[in-house]
Amino acid sequence: MKNRPYNILFHTHTISGIIISAVLYVIFFAGSFSFFRDEIVNWERNHTVEYTDDMTLDIDSALIALDKQHKLYGRDVEFRKYNIEQRVGVSLSASKDSLAPKETNVSSYLSIDTKELSNHTYINSYTLGEFLYRLHFLAQIPYPFGYYLSGFIAFFFLFAIITGILVHWNKIVSNFYQFRPWAKLKTLWTDAHTALGVIGLPFQFVYAVTGAFFMIKAILVAPSVMLLYDGNQTKFYEDLGYAHPHFNFENNTLSTNFSINTFTQKTKELWKDFQVSEIHIFNYGDTNMHVLVSGHLNYKTKFNGMGEAIYKVSSGELISKKEPQLKTTYLEGVKNILYRIHYGDYGGYALKLISFILGIITCVVIISGVMIWLVARDKKHIPEKKRQFNEWLVRIYLAICLSMYPITGLSFIAVKTLGNGMPFIYRFYFVGWLLISLFFIIKKDNKFTTKSSLLLGSIFGFLIPIINGITTGNWIWTSYLENKQQILFIDTFWLVLSFLTFITYFKIKNKQAIKKLATK
Repeated sequence: MKNRPYNILFHTHTISGIIISAVLYVIFFAGSFSFFRDEIVNWERNHTVEYTDDMTLDIDSALIALDKQHKLYGRDVEFRKYNIEQRVGVSLSASKDSLAPKETNVSSYLSIDTKELSNHTYINSYTLGEFLYRLHFLAQIPYPFGYYLSGFIAFFFLFAIITGILVHWNKIVSNFYQFRPWAKLKTLWTDAHTALGVIGLPFQFVYAVTGAFFMIKAILVAPSVMLLYDGNQTKFYEDLGYAHPHFNFENNTLSTNFSINTFTQKTKELWKDFQVSEIHIFNYGDTNMHVLVSGHLNYKTKFNGMGEAIYKVSSGELISKKEPQLKTTYLEGVKNILYRIHYGDYGGYALKLISFILGIITCVVIISGVMIWLVARDKKHIPEKKRQFNEWLVRIYLAICLSMYPITGLSFIAVKTLGNGMPFIYRFYFVGWLLISLFFIIKKDNKFTTKSSLLLGSIFGFLIPIINGITTGNWIWTSYLENKQQILFIDTFWLVLSFLTFITYFKIKNKQAIKKLATK
């Protein structure tokens, strides 16, 4: 490659990487833990559930319980199993009945326990697992700014990946097999950046593309809505398959008894290995009440087997259905595959663990890229003020990024001992993150920041299963004997992760001690 194109690509790679580096680290670190969102939630709530997308809820009993508190007549009621946990999401539309009480004239969202049938608000049932999951697309920043920011970060990350491949193309193979930990600092960071970057390349590319798609698709499709649909957004989303059918509210009370469980069972009997993940009830209690039951075939049966059935409740008639065994349309295939490969939820714990490791590798790639940038600019010919500014910038960057490990571990302990819910988790995590970051920034020692983050994170990680055993009685051996898979997994996960980072801490410490002896 000639010098001019090479320099353009090199500077594009460097600038795009530096601009997005800190936020990108937060996205990938939180995203790595998000692969275990469901396990973390069940660990927090001391629940053990079956690993299935099928909704195990007595819908009829749930509706009776909900009707006592929320007056369901004239409302659309949707039950949706978003995650592998003991609670199911419930969406209630505003009532279409003109004589309905005021409190039913607004829509609401809550969750209902599949065993206890107790309902919970989103804020009160907020968990650390949900927090980390939403942090990985910056949802804590007011909507839609956080979503768009994370989307554009993913988009620029794609630029950094492509330009990085082109810049390192001639040396990718040779540098991949070359790792020189005892060489000068820039060589060490360059080898780590190249080797780990190549290992995680497919993973990073997939997540850059899917992340950008999910977060900024509204902006990307805006021209299509304006040009092809004359601004009719509703029609556009109907064609994309994101909208439900519409059924008129007749304002006549349904006099016959009905059972939603019956319609759910009928749907499961239509197709073998069909798992129900959504039940949408239109015009509850009205003569024109309809029920939509949707879900998918077991992934082992068919990866893209989405299906649904719609019934008219008054007659029990099946008025329409979408066969999951039939050939999947291109649109449905793209939507579902993008979701599945992004969430990594179709391959069990093995795929989740591989995805977690690749996510952490990406974090190391990001850090090594920033350190290369710093070392390359720590030259005598560069003015002292610029060098100080570069050091100050990287010091802040490392403090913010590396302090995520100890504050995450400490937060696991906090939700078991001090409290839970959205207000508590927000305050504890963000304030704690800020305090640890400020301490590292004031300390002005990048090596101290690295070692302290690894050591503190390891200590907190070792304490997590101990605290869980003390507060709940679910010691690791107890969880194993009682087959509490999610609880056992999180406790074991933290023990292994802490052990590995503890070894890393001692290796860094010993390496620095050897260097000091060599210089004497």
